[in-house]
Amino acid sequence: MTTDQGLILTILLATVALFLWGRWRHDMVAVSALLACVLAGLITPAQAFAGFGHPAVVTVACVLVLSSGLQTSGAVDALTRAVLPARAGITLSLAALVGLGALLSGFMNNVGAMALLMPVAMQLAGRLNLTPGQVLMPLAFGTILGGMTTLIGTPPNLIVSGFRAQTGVGSFAMFDFAPVGLAVAVTGILFVALLGWRLVPKRQPAGMEGFESGAYITEARVPKDSKAAGSNLREIEAMLDGIDAQIIGLVHRGVRLTAPNARRTVRAGDILLIEAEAEALAGVLSTLGLILEEAVTPTPAADAALTAESGDTAGADVDTHDTTPDRAADSGEIALMELAVLPSSTLVGRSASDLLLRTRYGLNLLALSREGQRSMKRLRSVAIQSGDLLLMQGPPEALAEFAADHGCVPLAERELRIPDRHKAWQAGSIMAVAVGGAAFGLVPAAIAFAAGVLASMVLRTVPPRAVYEAIDWPVIVLLAALIPVAGAMETTGTADLIARFMLDHLAQGHAVIGLAMVLVVTMFLSDLMNNAATAAVMCPIAIGTAMALGVSADAFLMAVAIGASCAFLTPIGHQNNTLILGPGGFRFGDYWRMGLPLELVVIAVSLPTLLLVWPL
Repeated sequence: MTTDQGLILTILLATVALFLWGRWRHDMVAVSALLACVLAGLITPAQAFAGFGHPAVVTVACVLVLSSGLQTSGAVDALTRAVLPARAGITLSLAALVGLGALLSGFMNNVGAMALLMPVAMQLAGRLNLTPGQVLMPLAFGTILGGMTTLIGTPPNLIVSGFRAQTGVGSFAMFDFAPVGLAVAVTGILFVALLGWRLVPKRQPAGMEGFESGAYITEARVPKDSKAAGSNLREIEAMLDGIDAQIIGLVHRGVRLTAPNARRTVRAGDILLIEAEAEALAGVLSTLGLILEEAVTPTPAADAALTAESGDTAGADVDTHDTTPDRAADSGEIALMELAVLPSSTLVGRSASDLLLRTRYGLNLLALSREGQRSMKRLRSVAIQSGDLLLMQGPPEALAEFAADHGCVPLAERELRIPDRHKAWQAGSIMAVAVGGAAFGLVPAAIAFAAGVLASMVLRTVPPRAVYEAIDWPVIVLLAALIPVAGAMETTGTADLIARFMLDHLAQGHAVIGLAMVLVVTMFLSDLMNNAATAAVMCPIAIGTAMALGVSADAFLMAVAIGASCAFLTPIGHQNNTLILGPGGFRFGDYWRMGLPLELVVIAVSLPTLLLVWPL
């Protein structure tokens, strides 16, 4: 062992110990490891921060932004309804989600598959009353497992195929990986759906504690293409099963029904009065295809028709006939904010109609929460009281100005969103094009996803102000700092030293034991290094081991492919593991709790399958 190898091993062991200790944040530990390598001369100062420009880091950051666009636009709600069983239990729902992730990963970039389904997983966690991590970790592991089933599923498979071609027997074909890969993937999916998710620590992401604001009452119009149009109220309530919301009233042809009969049919143009928590509003609107009554910029013709239809002059907004352009629509930056009305507020006793919210401020009052009371009036004509909570929509600057001028206190920031079909289609199309460009090799993944982020900003599926908020910066720093450290393991020969030591001292001439050791060592290194780098290091060792034992190298190369795709013990072994670190609220040492049993399952299934499909 050289001095450099001893130094990198020492730094690596100290880093792992600090990660497991958990007293320092993971990005602090990663930067400490990087600086230690620089001071030890293992990494040059010029290379120290090269990780921040690494394609993997750029890809992770861009994927987080695109995932945010899918979630906030409402695209993920539609995908959830199309893909997942609406009323299934935990096991079936997780199996469906993880199975879909594995299927997609077989034919597209693993990170792209994870990005597409990560918001779906967050939605599913809420429906199943699980923590986000209990769904995100099974999904991340499922997408990793799915990548091993085809030649293009993951970079290690392409590397393994290239090394086989160098031996003179040709490269592996597209589905040569499928027999072993499918056996492992299916078994792994069953494990995580039946048992694995129970092993995931129950943690909440930072900032998830939140607060209770009570249920809001809001008004939503039923468009012609809504699922609610033509359905009776009993059927609509069934559609909302599992969503914390209820229909408390109906406005039909200007007549408000406060306790409508459950058999009453809802018609296009009717207005439903909905009581729901702030977070549930998006689910209600998306499920039924409704439009918030106050969220659409009014036109004189439309408002005249609305007023004539309703016959409710008290309920008609005084400014609805105003032709001044809507400031909220023109600004391009639309936000949602919850405001608490103070006793000294100038809003007390006044309604949205009195305030001319749209004309003066470019704002919309979307919903109102009043603890223990339900108003008998239309939302725009309700007199505001002290202690009310107002859900407002408009430009951030206008919202802040309104709160300051009228004695309101903005509540702590929360993820509040109103689905927009147009934006949802745009966000979905952007993600599809980005994933397609990466999957078919038209452009590198980092370029494809960066172009997607730019398109999202231009089309405002992710507002420019929210782009940097969508990125989990501690995770980005963690990945960028450890990439040069992993590179030092390779350049100093430490990875090769570890592999050869274990093989020489444990295999001892037995082909099956040698095959098992190649698999185990590859899995171990993949938890600490980039999976492609692990495959590149282990392929020559696998071929050399097979030649020394006098057996075919195919099984050994396949063992490398399987092992390189099974990084389940750490958040740094695979980009998908890194992606869920922040949203799942995980610590470095949380992954092994489900990851270690899953790796044992992989070993138990893959070894006999390798021997059966690729005889020695």
